[in-house]
Amino acid sequence: MTLSAIFACLWVLASAIVALLPMRRQYVPGVTLLILAPILIVWLGVDYGWWVSVLGLTGFVSMFRNPLRYFWKCARGEAVEIPKR
Repeated sequence: MTLSAIFACLWVLASAIVALLPMRRQYVPGVTLLILAPILIVWLGVDYGWWVSVLGLTGFVSMFRNPLRYFWKCARGEAVEIPKR
């Protein structure tokens, strides 16, 4: 098993642990995981091929669809609604 696969497994475990945290404590580790994911996906693609990167990107977008949607709207200058809880 390559180092990239080991880090990918650790990333998955870390994201599962972060998902169990209360919402107010998810922001810092969640943003960290959000920033590290593209780097890890490219690294996996270098080691295993482009199709692994596509699978990783699909999983990443599925997991982080709401934050990515928020950042996409902010980048386009659209009004962003923050739901009240």
